Amino acid sequence: MSQPAEKVVLISGGAAGIGCRIAEAFIAEGRSVHVFDASAENIDTFLAAHQSATATRADISIPGDVDQVFADLDSNYGRLDVLVNNAGIAGPTAAVQDISDADWEQCIAVDLNGPFYVTRRAVPRLLESTGGSIVNIASTAATHGFPLRSAYAAAKWALIGLTKTWAMELGPQGVRVNAVCPGSVEGERIDTVIERDAKERGVSADAVRDVYLKQVSMRRFVSADDIAAMVRFLASDEASTVSGQVIAVDGNTETLANQMS
Repeated sequence: MSQPAEKVVLISGGAAGIGCRIAEAFIAEGRSVHVFDASAENIDTFLAAHQSATATRADISIPGDVDQVFADLDSNYGRLDVLVNNAGIAGPTAAVQDISDADWEQCIAVDLNGPFYVTRRAVPRLLESTGGSIVNIASTAATHGFPLRSAYAAAKWALIGLTKTWAMELGPQGVRVNAVCPGSVEGERIDTVIERDAKERGVSADAVRDVYLKQVSMRRFVSADDIAAMVRFLASDEASTVSGQVIAVDGNTETLANQMS
């Protein structure tokens, strides 16, 4: 068993994208970090770059995989102080009448069921920590309607409900629960979403990107580092009385109506 640093942090979807940036922020502080990801390639790349961290290949939507994550976590560290529920997928981009059962169920399985499976296993360990913290990565889709993204919006709205509920349940035991709501984050994922949206509407990707940008007061997308900084703060002692909060890191999203005119 490794000798843990001051805090042990578990991050779902932590081997790539936003999750990797979050992991790097904690590693830079000297925390012990364990990530899990469904992609073996992502895991291999992450571990090659971050040799102090540990990792498990696991699909968050499969309870048995989640069990293995915690078996590995216990073997490596024997404790948990911070949980970041980051793993998620974009889900289908389609009008409600065109969404298939399979696409709906996959998005709900990953974006909603997954955080539940992980948190259910994490809580007994967090209760043994001094100042345990859960940070759920939701979305500005959790505070607005989001045309053509029914499954994603439903899952993220539900995650806010879980954040509020868990904060009430766990607060008396000293565990804090908050949600971070990113806006559009620069990178491959938002590019894919924009391309799908453009295809659905029969317009160019540039036209859709322009619409997305004009819906944000600051007229720019956020970076993964912006999200990581907020997560790190919420997990820190400086945020020791911050719980049950839903904090947008988005440049102020005014609407997600995505109207082309």
